[in-house]
Amino acid sequence: MAFGRGNIHLSFGKTGETPPCLLREGNELARILIVEDELKIARFLELELKHEGYDVLIASEGRQGLEKAQNEEVDLVILDIMLPGINGIEVCRRIRLESQVPIIMLTAKDDVSDKVAGLDTGADDYMTKPFAIEELLARIRVALNRKKNVKEPKLDNLEIGDLKLNLASRSAFYKEDELTLTKKEYELLEYMIRNKNNVLSREQLLNHVWDYEYFGDTNVVDVYIRYLRQKIDEKYDIHLISTVRGVGYIIKD
Repeated sequence: MAFGRGNIHLSFGKTGETPPCLLREGNELARILIVEDELKIARFLELELKHEGYDVLIASEGRQGLEKAQNEEVDLVILDIMLPGINGIEVCRRIRLESQVPIIMLTAKDDVSDKVAGLDTGADDYMTKPFAIEELLARIRVALNRKKNVKEPKLDNLEIGDLKLNLASRSAFYKEDELTLTKKEYELLEYMIRNKNNVLSREQLLNHVWDYEYFGDTNVVDVYIRYLRQKIDEKYDIHLISTVRGVGYIIKD
C-alpha cells in the first residue's frame, strides 16, 4: 500500500511556536498510540507523526495495543480494525470501559458495517485505507483540540454500596476492611463493577478477565464467583453477586 504526502504547508502562529494541539498539560508533547499490524503502514505513520511533532507509541497486535492504552498516558489512539489477537472493535470497546481518549479507527475496506460497528463501540472517527496523510493529520488535530476542551474526570476508585476498589493500588475494601483477593478475583470483581446492572455471560467473563482466546471450561467462572461470594457476600452478609439462571451473573446497584 502506498501513501503519499502532497505539497502542503502548515502554519501555526509565530515562528518557533509549538501548535497548541501538540501539547498536553505541562507542555509535554501529545502522545499518539498507533495500533497497526502492517509494519510498513505503522512505520510510515510513526515518521509522519514525529515529523509533525508528536510523541509516538506503536503496537502491532490488539492485546499489546490494549495494554499500552490502559497503562501508558496517551492522548489519542489510531486503531486498525483488522488486528491479530483482539480485533480493533473489541480493543475500542475495552478502552471505552476506562477512558474517553480520542480513537480514530482505520479500515481496509469501505464497509459501512465496519464504520457503524466502530462508531457504535465508541470510536470518534474513522478513515478508509488508503488515505491521504494530510486528512489524517487534520482529523488528529480536530480530535486533540476537542479533547483539550473536555476535561475527563480521573477515575481513581470504583464504588458500589460499601464496597470500594482503589484502581491505582488494585486493592478492594468493604467499609474499612481490606479484602484479600487474588489477581483474578480482583480483575473479575472490577470488570463486574464496571459493568454493573448488566447481565454478564460466562463467555463474556472468560473473554475479558481470563483471556480473549481462552478455550478452557467455563466452570472456572463459577469457581471464582464462588470465591468472591465467600469473601464478600457471605463474610459481610450482603447480596452483591446475583445469578441469572441460564445466562450468567450480575452486580446491581
